[in-house]
Amino acid sequence: MGAQETDSGRAARPSVNGAPGSGTSGDTGPEGTLRARRAPETGKGERLADWADGRLGLYALAKANMRKVFPDHWSFMLGEVCLYSFVVLILTGVYLTLFFEPSGVEVVYHGSYGPLNGVVMTRAYESTLDISFDVRGGLLIRQIHHWAALVFLAGMLVHMMRVFFTGAFRKPREVNWLFGWTLLMLGLITGLTGYSLPDDLLSGTGVRFADGAILSVPVVGTYLSFFLFGGEFPGHDIISRFFPIHVLLLPGIMLGLVVAHLILVFHHKHTQYPGPGKDQKSVVGMPFMPVYMAKAGGFFFLVFGVLAIMGAVATINPVWAFGPYRPDLVTTGAQPDWYLGFSEGLIRVMPGWEINAFGHTLQLGVFIPFALFPLVMAAIAVYPFVEAWVTGDKREHHVLDRPRNVPTRTALGVAWLTLYAVLLVGGGNDLWATHFHLSINAITWFVRVAVFAGPVLAYVLTKRICLGLQRADRDKVLHGRESGTIKMLPHGEYIEVHEPLTPAQRFTLTQHEQAPPYELGPLVDANGVTRRAGPGRRLRARLARALYGPGTRIPKPTAEEYRALTSGDDHHH
Repeated sequence: MGAQETDSGRAARPSVNGAPGSGTSGDTGPEGTLRARRAPETGKGERLADWADGRLGLYALAKANMRKVFPDHWSFMLGEVCLYSFVVLILTGVYLTLFFEPSGVEVVYHGSYGPLNGVVMTRAYESTLDISFDVRGGLLIRQIHHWAALVFLAGMLVHMMRVFFTGAFRKPREVNWLFGWTLLMLGLITGLTGYSLPDDLLSGTGVRFADGAILSVPVVGTYLSFFLFGGEFPGHDIISRFFPIHVLLLPGIMLGLVVAHLILVFHHKHTQYPGPGKDQKSVVGMPFMPVYMAKAGGFFFLVFGVLAIMGAVATINPVWAFGPYRPDLVTTGAQPDWYLGFSEGLIRVMPGWEINAFGHTLQLGVFIPFALFPLVMAAIAVYPFVEAWVTGDKREHHVLDRPRNVPTRTALGVAWLTLYAVLLVGGGNDLWATHFHLSINAITWFVRVAVFAGPVLAYVLTKRICLGLQRADRDKVLHGRESGTIKMLPHGEYIEVHEPLTPAQRFTLTQHEQAPPYELGPLVDANGVTRRAGPGRRLRARLARALYGPGTRIPKPTAEEYRALTSGDDHHH
């Protein structure tokens, strides 16, 4: 059975064995002194623990937090996948750092991979080949590192979507949402820099793509490119600059954010799905020690094992097949990793629109989608604050929403995912064309139309599905669950017998709140005095009515409705 945590965030338990706080006192008098003299000496470990506790206060800290209760649900493992993948990334990255040389100095290759012998390449690419073919376990560690990066970013995206759809970002967890969003953005940049370090033809093509996007920035684009590459592309400094950013700067910031994220998760009572005994002041689950820690340890080795199997059996990023980077060559079918397909899809499907004025060219066909990517991501970052402003809800929330009960938010999330999927298709339009024998122009135009039509269609369909599920829940509460049993009434009519729900099931389906949306109210009071309403309040009222007003929810059944329907003898038929 799970323990129940009180509002203080700890499982209640008595003190034992005269520990601090138990209320017992030591023996006094001659006999007590004699027993104290004859007491066996404490062990070294206990003396060390006492020494540390006297200086760091570890006992009180452990007593206060080691029995903290955490709820249990399979979706909570998504965050653990992110954490353990990040640990694997650090461990494998340290190993690779020992053998990789971030140098742009050109050398002639004479190594174990025969097809590239005699080819001019950078020392960075040569050391990557050495890691892959000459360092013991080097190729396995390289591939585990790459797979862990993909799983880490995928886990963060899915974890944030779980948080979004269930409303786990609401007060007091807005700051933690920003931490997670920042981790996702830094993960994208870290993936790009690490992807570019081997200096192979595929990654070099990606860096060239990024350089073109930077050059499209008006006025300062050229300066930014020269600063990043140390001169005209490709320059000789880009690898040596990416290396400390990838292995030191960004991982250090991310490690700090992960620690801060976990501290806040530990500080706030963990969110939990609705159910009996679960409310805003208590948590039902298992204690942190030993249950949760034992499960977490086992799950870490499970994630590590799966990543090791993927690195052993599934080839990823075979740099020897692409060859070293040359500015005059482009890899056929060059594609970014999935997490950057969103940004590349924006640029690939944008029409080639440019403006020439006063001797300068403004490449809007690249700059507009390049600017849209951070704007879309910024909208995701501020959404918790926008929703709180529109709803006017300033309470703390520790019980999660069922996505069907907040159809507007759910529909917005599905619309964003639809936009991402459409642009991912646009980012790989050449591969779609070659693998499915389609016209690349047809794919491009499909994506251009779907960028606008797809999210709108997904929003409407998702909202209607959520409302339909709400109606089904309402009918289930009032009439019970369909049993599949057919009964003939005395007058010859056949009906299906419905089984009544248990009180716990009814509570789960009806515990959510349906607060009325924010309204301006009358602008003229009873005395005829006009009340001013600024544009911000008017906008808030319009948004609240559109997002949470009539037609956006199905009224949940009331206790009076349930009693009226169940007062008779045949209410289950």
